[in-house]
Order: sequence, then structure tokens, then C-alpha cells
Amino acid sequence: MMVTQSQESLEMLVMVSRLLSSKLDISELLTTIMRLASRVVGAERASLYLLDEKAQELYFDVALGLPEDVQKMRFKLGEGIAGTCAKEGRSIIINDTANDPRHSKKADSRSGFQTKSLLTCPMIIKGKVIGVVQAINRIDGEFSDTDRNNFEAFASQAAIAIENSRLFSTVKEEKRKLEIVFKRIKEGAILTDTDGEIILINSAAKTYLEHEKYKFTNVKNAFADFEVKPELDSVLSCSDQHCRFELFRAKPKKFFMDASAIKLFKENPDGSEVPEGTLWVFTDVTARKLEELMARNFLSLVSHKLKTPLASINGFAQILRDESEKNSAVPEMVKKAAVTINSQGQKLNRLVESLLNFVMAEDLDQPALNRIEFDAAEFLTEAAEGAKAWLKEIPGVSIKIAVPEPVTIKADRKLLGSAIKGMIDNAVKFNQAKDKLVILSAQSRDGYALISVGDNGPGIPGEELENIFQKFYQVEASFTGQVEGWGLGLAYAKKIAEAHGGRIFAKSQLQKGSAITIALPA
Repeated sequence: MMVTQSQESLEMLVMVSRLLSSKLDISELLTTIMRLASRVVGAERASLYLLDEKAQELYFDVALGLPEDVQKMRFKLGEGIAGTCAKEGRSIIINDTANDPRHSKKADSRSGFQTKSLLTCPMIIKGKVIGVVQAINRIDGEFSDTDRNNFEAFASQAAIAIENSRLFSTVKEEKRKLEIVFKRIKEGAILTDTDGEIILINSAAKTYLEHEKYKFTNVKNAFADFEVKPELDSVLSCSDQHCRFELFRAKPKKFFMDASAIKLFKENPDGSEVPEGTLWVFTDVTARKLEELMARNFLSLVSHKLKTPLASINGFAQILRDESEKNSAVPEMVKKAAVTINSQGQKLNRLVESLLNFVMAEDLDQPALNRIEFDAAEFLTEAAEGAKAWLKEIPGVSIKIAVPEPVTIKADRKLLGSAIKGMIDNAVKFNQAKDKLVILSAQSRDGYALISVGDNGPGIPGEELENIFQKFYQVEASFTGQVEGWGLGLAYAKKIAEAHGGRIFAKSQLQKGSAITIALPA
């Protein structure tokens, strides 16, 4: 008889386990637990309480057959049998509730139900009590230790099922939120696995890439109508976590997109990270690109139109200055006027040249570069000598060179030289110190040749360090004592660095100086 009862209990627990593991919806699961709890130990009914961790109270999440006012009841930890069970984290058997002071009768008084015996077990997961399950009024006899053992096994299975359901609900909700964000953002977005197979694609990406027409399932086939810069193979093989590229389509009308491939990783149990997929983001920048193209064409046209009359003005201005200096009969005012006209004409000529250089740099790409290898120390010495010639009118300027070890640069020497010239000019003209120091340095680090122009000027505020490389941008006059210029020197240097596959960055300390560095692949 005992063997048969144990076998029946085991079969019941196996069935319960299967039922509970098949339920992921939390409300359906809790209802199933309630219905099974009484059957496990042969009770009239069952109750299920969950723990509100914040309030430290037990509440009925599912209460089958109980009046509404009873369903709203809550029990403090330590209150009644359920509260005591939850607080102490151990099972409690009471076969005579009428004579046990621990039994709270407020639920019975409101429901009209008479509780005679109770088997109460905590539901514990990872050492924490998440609720309590009760079997009420054993149908045949009293609750025994065997009932407690079976009920504890049931409570343990119920706790695991509830935790799994909660985790599933959390993941489901997070997935829902992610999908809402993913679908509603105006940027195009595609989520792919490590092989480029598309997992998710939002409506913007479908529109931009004409998904309905091409029905592509892999990102490798998504850009059939587009010119990809750099080439897609380079983007796919990029080792950086965040790789930027551009997309351009000429027909039926010009369409430009800035794009990013962001690698996603998951963490292994040992703490290492392995690739999990890629998030591709596309932004329509057509309006900005067309505006930039118009502005560039306009600047180029204006610059070229100014160049010819400027050459005549500067040529005759120099003749007037030279002749007035030779002829003592020329009035002093005329001499001063000739010097001023010549000086301002040269400044205007430099401004036009810098504008033309920048317009030219906008269209630069790597194949157009005349790359050669040359020594950094010799290159910086030449740059310093050239700078001294056009800085001779500015008092107190000294240039030092610091190249502690041989550094080889592979670049378009002429273009890099013009970038360094602009960086030196920038270092001097914003420096209000009486003795202006410029330091030209070079070093090799992590596969890059670093060429820096440092100064002892006022420094650059931290919030401006990224802005200074924008075209036509200058830090406000109240900080720098702003001088003439387009604000193109560092923007031009950035274009030159990027055309070489490198980058430019700044480091600075207020009142101590700044260093602008171009990093080029060695």
C-alpha cells in the first residue's frame, strides 16, 4: 500500500512538473498552480500568495472562488500562517487551526469559509522566498510528513516555473519595447547575425533599400543600387567595433546616406566576448550633402573669380610700396597707404588660397594621393623653416622640433605639409602670450605615425575639443582674442588626415597649451 501511495505521489509530481514547465504566461501558470496544489495532497482547496518585496507583504495574485474583498487582502511578513511561513522560509503543518493562535481568521471571517487544517510551504528560488502556497482542509485525515515532502517538491517546482515565467515575461516585454523603438526610429536599421543574415529590418531601411523590390535576406545583397564607400568588403572585414561608411545612389535622383556597422557581442561564462551580430544604421543625409555641394561649388567659383583680380592688385601694390620707399619725395601718408594695401592684399590672398585648398580637400580620396615615404624629422624641419619665413612679422615666435627616434611617414608630402602649415598658423595666431612657442613632434605608436603641433597658448575648453575641427568654426572671441581667418585650418587638416585613412585629435590644458595631432597609418 505504501509503495503504491509513493508511486502515485511520484507520478503526480511528474505530471505536475510537465504541466508547470509547459506554461509561460504568468496568469495561466498561477491558475494552474492553484488547481494542482490541492490535488497533490488531497485537499479541498488551495491558496497562493506572492511576495511584494518592496512592501514586504503577501498578496493573492490568483484567488479561485474567493470574494473580491478577500482577494484584495494583504498579510505582513510574520502575520498568520502564510506570513510566518514566508518570514521563516519553512513549511508549517496545522491540523487544528481552531486551537492554533498563529492562524489568522480574517480571511475566513470575510469569505465565510472554515479553515480546519493547513499545509503551508514557501516557494523559494535561489535562496529567496518569492511566495507561499497553501493546501487547505485535507479531505481524508490529517496532513502528514509525507504530504509535506510532496508539497515542498511541488512548491519548489512552482517557484522555478514562476521564475521562468517572470523571466520570459521580462524578455518578451523588452523585446516588444526594442521592436517598437526599432520600427519607429526614422533612421534605417537592420539587425543581422554574424553571417549577415537579416534578423530584423525596420520600415525606414525597407524604404531606403527598396526591400519590397529586391527581397534580400542578407545585408551583402542590400546595396545593389548604391555606391559603397569604402567598399562593402572593407566594411564587413573591419575590425573596429563601430565602422562608418557612405552610400550613394545616382538614379533616379541623387540619394546620400551616412551608414554605420556596429558589432554586437555576447559574454561567455568565462568573461570573454564573442561576436553575436551587427546593427546597421542608415541616415538620409541627401539634403545636407546637396547643400554642401552647392556651397562648395559656390566657394570654388568665388575663390577662382577673386584670384585673378587679387593677383593684379597684389602685384601693383608691391610695386607701389617698393617705389614709394625708394622715392623720398613721396608723402609719408602715401608710403603708409602703399604698405597697408600690400599687407592687406597678401592677407586676402592667403584667405582665398586657404578657401581654395579646403574646397579641393573636400573631393580628396585615397587613390588621388601621391603617397611617398619620407623622414618625419626632415619633413618637420622643412615645415619649420617655411613657417619662419611667413611668421617673421609676428614678434616672439620660436619653433622647436622634437623627434626622439626615427619616424617614417607615408603620405602625400605636399598635402600634409599644407595641413601642418595651417596647424602652425592656428597655434600662433590664437596665442596671446608674449613669447609664443610652437613644438613640432613626431613618434610611432600602435602602427601609426603621429605628427603633432603643440603650443603654449591659452588652451582649449574640453567641450570645444571636437568642435574645433568643424569648418568655419572658431572658439568665441572672448576666450581667444579672435583674429582674422575662415576657421578652416583645422577642418582642412582633418580632411587631409581622413583622406590618408587617418584621423586628427586634440589634447589641451587651459592656460598651459594645446597639441593637435594627425595620426596616419604607418
